Amino acid sequence: MKPNPKDFPTIPPIELEMYQGLIDEIKALKKEKDAIVLGHNYMHPLVYWIADFKGDSLNLSRKAATTDRQTVVFCGVPFMAETAAILSPTKNVLIPSLKGGCSLADSITPQDIIKLRLQYPGIPVIAYVNTTAATKAEVDVCCTSGNAKNVVRWALQQFKTNKLIFLPDRYLATNIARDLDADIFFPTKENQEIPPTDKAIQIIGWDGSCEVHKQFTVKDIESIRTEYPTVKILAHPECSEDVVAASDFSGSTNAMIAEAKKTLDRPVYLATECSMADNILTNAPGCKLIRMCSYRCPHMAMITLENLRDSLKFNQYQVKLDPEISSRARLSLERMISI
Repeated sequence: MKPNPKDFPTIPPIELEMYQGLIDEIKALKKEKDAIVLGHNYMHPLVYWIADFKGDSLNLSRKAATTDRQTVVFCGVPFMAETAAILSPTKNVLIPSLKGGCSLADSITPQDIIKLRLQYPGIPVIAYVNTTAATKAEVDVCCTSGNAKNVVRWALQQFKTNKLIFLPDRYLATNIARDLDADIFFPTKENQEIPPTDKAIQIIGWDGSCEVHKQFTVKDIESIRTEYPTVKILAHPECSEDVVAASDFSGSTNAMIAEAKKTLDRPVYLATECSMADNILTNAPGCKLIRMCSYRCPHMAMITLENLRDSLKFNQYQVKLDPEISSRARLSLERMISI
C-alpha cells in the first residue's frame, strides 16, 4: 500500500514519491526478518505511518512483550528501547540510531538515587519511565505521565508515609503536587533539609526537564488564544505548571491524541513535540489543528526511514542490558503495571 498524499498534508507529494522505493524495501525486510516496528507518537510522519504499532513508550513496550515476533525495532529514543528490552528479555530489540538521547533520562543517574536514599532514608522513590534502565533499577516503582497520581497514592499507602521522592521531571512533579494538593521541595547543594509543611503529602523533586516541553511559555498560550479565541489548548504535563494551568487539558501523548480527535468543533493547539500534530492529521483529518509549533525533539528526529531500513537489514543496533539491572528494573515496571 502506498502512502496517500491526502493523508500527509504536511509532506509534499513529490517527497512521498521519492520515498516510495525505501518504504517498499522496509516492508519487504519486515516480512523477511519476521520483525515488527514500533513507532512513538513523536516520529516523523512516514516512520510513524510504516510502524506496526503506534503510541507512547510504555504501551509500545507492552505491545512488544505480547507479540510472537522475535525481532522488535523501536523507533524512539534509547530509554524507550531499553524499556522494551526489559519487558521482552528473550527478544531481539533494535533501535535504528544510537545518536539520540533524552534530556530527562540524562538528568539523573543511579549514583544520584543512591545519594538521595542516603540523604532521605526510608522515603520511597518513584521514577518517571523517561529514565534509563540503570535508573529504573534503583527505584521502588516507575510511573507514566498518565498514571503518576495513582502511583504516588499507591506508594504513600504501600510505604505508610506522607513523603516520597519523585524524579527526574520537575514540571511533571510540580503538576502532580498541584493536583494532589501536595507540598513540593527541590533540594540544592546549599539546602537539603526537608522544610516543615502543613500539607498531607510532601514530594521531594529533582531538577530535570524535557528540553522540548520546557520551551513552551504562558506567553505562547496567550498569543494563540488572542489569534484563535475559540481554541482548545492541550498541554503535556512535562510543560511548566503555569503552561498547564493556562491550558484546557493536560495528559499523556495518547490522552492528547484522543482529546484532539474528539474535538471537531473548534481549533486545537498541542503544547508538545511538533511531529505529533502531523501524525494526528494522517488519521484524523477532521481535526482543526493549529500547526504553530516550532519545537522538534532533536533526538526523535534521529530516527529516519534510512536508518530504520538499515536496522532491519543489518540487525542494528541491538539493545543489550546487564541481566541484573534488567531484572531489578523490570520489578519497578511490573509494580507500576500492576497499579
